Amino acid sequence: MKFDYLIVGAGYAGAVIAERIASQLDKKVLIVDKRNHIGGNAYDYYNEHGLLIHKYGPHIFHTKSSKVWNYLSGFTSWLPYYHHVLAVIEGKKVPVPFNFNSIYQLFPANFAARLENLLLDKFSYGLKIPILKLMESNDSDLKFLAEYVYENVFKGYTMKQWGLKPEELDFSVTSRVPVYLSRDNRYFQDQYQGIPGRGYTEMFNRMLANDNIHIMLKTDYKDIVDDIKFNKMVYTGPVDFFFDNMHGELPYRSLSFDLKSYRKDQFQETAQVNYPNNHNYTRITEFRHFTDQKSDFTTVAYEYPEEYLPGNNDPYYPVPNDENHVRYEQYRKETEKLKDSVIFTGRLAEYKYYNMDEIVAVALMIFKNRIA
Repeated sequence: MKFDYLIVGAGYAGAVIAERIASQLDKKVLIVDKRNHIGGNAYDYYNEHGLLIHKYGPHIFHTKSSKVWNYLSGFTSWLPYYHHVLAVIEGKKVPVPFNFNSIYQLFPANFAARLENLLLDKFSYGLKIPILKLMESNDSDLKFLAEYVYENVFKGYTMKQWGLKPEELDFSVTSRVPVYLSRDNRYFQDQYQGIPGRGYTEMFNRMLANDNIHIMLKTDYKDIVDDIKFNKMVYTGPVDFFFDNMHGELPYRSLSFDLKSYRKDQFQETAQVNYPNNHNYTRITEFRHFTDQKSDFTTVAYEYPEEYLPGNNDPYYPVPNDENHVRYEQYRKETEKLKDSVIFTGRLAEYKYYNMDEIVAVALMIFKNRIA
C-alpha cells in the first residue's frame, strides 16, 4: 500500500498531525512506533485494581489556549482537576511552587510576615520569581530566603532529576522552580485544566480512529522504511538516531518507576509529593487523586531519574545546556537539508522541552503551514 505520509512516533505530535491529514485532507497515513502502544509518554492504562495509571509519570493537562483545549475536546470529555504538589522540607510538607503559604509554614510568623512584605515591596503579587534571580537580591532577608529555597527545594531535586547542578543547566530549566508570590496552592494557573475523562489512551484512540490512518507498533521505522512507499515523512523521534549519531549522541534523562499498591483509601494528601533532599526518588504520585476512582486499593509510583541508555530505557528529557545546544545545532542544520521531504518536530526531534499543550499547538501549526 502507498501512503501519503509516514509518521514516526505515535505521541502527541505524530497523532495530531496524522489526525489532521486524515480528516482534513483525506490522505493516507502510516504511523510507526517502537513501543507497543500509542500515546507516547502520555499513555495510561487500567491496572488490576481498576485504577487509571500514567505509565510514564503524572500527566496533567493544562493550557491557556482555547484553540488547543477545543481541539482535544473533540476527542475527550474532561475531569476537572487542579494539581497540587507538596514538597517535604525539614520534615514538613509544604506547597510548591514555594509560595506565601510555604513561608508561613516553615518560618516564625513575624519573620514570615517580614518576608512577605519585602517580596511585595520589590515585586508584584502573583509573579513567579525564578530562584536564581531572587538570589541576586541585595536585601539580606530576601537573600536568606532565596538561599533557603535553593538549598531545600531546588538544588537536591534538580541534581537528582538532571544529574547536574542547577548552574549547569539553561535558565529554561531553572526558571521552572520559582517563588510564587501568592497564596494559590495550585501548581498551574492556566484557564483550562483537567484529565481526559476516560484517560489519555482513549483520547488518542479516538483521535486515530480513521480509515485513512494505519498504525504499526513495536516497529523500528528504519526496518521498514525502504519497503514502504510514501511521499513525505513526519519524524518525532530522537534527531541523533535519525542521522545515525553522525555528530555524536545527544544526552537525555530517563526515568524508572516503582509501582506499589496498598489496601487503603489514601496514601498521601495530594497526587504528588516531592522529595528534594531525602531518598533516591524525586517524587511519589498517587493516581487516584486524578480521577477520584473508588477502589479498595490505591496505587502509587516512586519516580527515579536516571541516565538514558539507548536500548535499556526511554529518552524523556533533552538535557539543555550550552554544550548540548551546540551539538544539536549540528543536527538542526542536517534537518534543514531535508526540509522538503522530512518534517522534524517534537521534544526528541527538536531536542527541546515541550509541555503537552505546547506540542499540540506546534503540531496544529505545522499542519496549517507546512502540510495543508
